[in-house]
Amino acid sequence: MATARILDESKVLELAEPLPLDGGQSLPGVRIAFEAHGTLNAAKDNAILICHALTGDQHVVSNHPKTGKPGWWVRMVGPGKPIDTDKFHVICANVIGSCMGSTGPASPSPDGDPWGMRFPVITIRDMVRAHIALLDALGIEQLHAVVGGSMGGMQALSLAANFPDRARAFLVLASTARHSAQNIAFHEVGRQAIMADPEWREGDYYAHGRGPEKGLSVARMAAHITYLSEEGLTAKFGRRLQDRDEKTFGFDADFQVESYLRYQGLSFTGRFDANSYLYITRAMDYFDLAEEHGGRLANAFTRSKARFCLVSFDTDWLYPTSESRNVVHALNASGVPVSFVELSAPFGHDSFLLDVPALDRVVEGFLNQ
Repeated sequence: MATARILDESKVLELAEPLPLDGGQSLPGVRIAFEAHGTLNAAKDNAILICHALTGDQHVVSNHPKTGKPGWWVRMVGPGKPIDTDKFHVICANVIGSCMGSTGPASPSPDGDPWGMRFPVITIRDMVRAHIALLDALGIEQLHAVVGGSMGGMQALSLAANFPDRARAFLVLASTARHSAQNIAFHEVGRQAIMADPEWREGDYYAHGRGPEKGLSVARMAAHITYLSEEGLTAKFGRRLQDRDEKTFGFDADFQVESYLRYQGLSFTGRFDANSYLYITRAMDYFDLAEEHGGRLANAFTRSKARFCLVSFDTDWLYPTSESRNVVHALNASGVPVSFVELSAPFGHDSFLLDVPALDRVVEGFLNQ
């Protein structure tokens, strides 16, 4: 295992040795940005690792340094909350390939210039290897639990399959063991929007003052639709027009839902790197836990002694309940203890991030079991 040092003042782990990758390469000079909340006990057995989703980051509780907004899961994590920092030491790390302090395409390469598209292809399992390096550096041999939603759930499943002794429990929310053709298709639309933007410059845009903001904005708009539900969109916007003195027709944002999506796209460009979006979406598309283990999903969990809980949402059409059931069936086939619940919520895939009291009860109950 690579040696490392923790830069306590900035919550960054620096690996002293290159990180081996699934593609056969090794990534040198890896930095892993993370946050930790709550106290690690003397036995170092009360730690929970939270794995973030595609456009998430380590700022699970603290205000985001670029947007100033509260942490993305502040409603779930904290003193007295379902993931209780009075009881647990909660760690969240920015995945490699991202752009919030961990090594990614915007980071300096060995020659001093940003990696850009020279950055090696990464996988979900590569992200997990970086998490394991962080745990090793912190001296945590076994986690109380790993918790993740969406792409975070993929990381949790990958960690369970490849490092089965490193956690006693896994909580997987609104996730899947592999992407469907539809999932891959939506991601490809976003990638093509980015690469079609003249400002992308084959990924070498860092020295030009601006990146492919229009393409990244469109990519975010397309993806954001998949995170919502028809019920939620209809309730929030319907076919309502923008408030104007005169009714206009054309290509302005006439409908409220248009304005909402444009805002989501534009605000996203201020906090996320376009090349990171390309690399991370590709890592998600490559993820296939069954293929990694001889083509049978149950094989991924044969070494596990942990307990599992999977949660899906009835309005999530990105990762519908059938995807969670496939994982549950595989865990059952491996003789692994697992609980499963489908919750009702109007918010679609984003339900795991929003106010769903039933989810709070599931999370708290499972972690305190």
